[in-house]
Amino acid sequence: MKILLCCAGGFSTNMLMQNMRKVVQKSEVLNDEDFDFTAIPADALEQEIDGWDIVLVGPQIAHKIDYIKSILEPRSLPYAVIDKDVYGQMDGATVLKLALVTHRKHTLKS
Repeated sequence: MKILLCCAGGFSTNMLMQNMRKVVQKSEVLNDEDFDFTAIPADALEQEIDGWDIVLVGPQIAHKIDYIKSILEPRSLPYAVIDKDVYGQMDGATVLKLALVTHRKHTLKS
């Protein structure tokens, strides 16, 4: 699964991405080779969007959700906004679960 994290600048989202990667690496069920993570600023979304399975939106840019939807919805790409408290705790496990559940629901609808 290719997970794109969309944020404002990148430092804190990069930390969250590393925590998500650690969760996958420590998992007995998930395989590290099955996951790809990248964090980009929201302004680069349109240029970077192709080839990703899901987009996770940092809570600090939730105010740009209409712009983000305008890029993702025509491509039928699932997305979710990360809860600010989960983000603040850098809870990679919860964010990874959000990605997996959101992607699965989207796949079942398609």
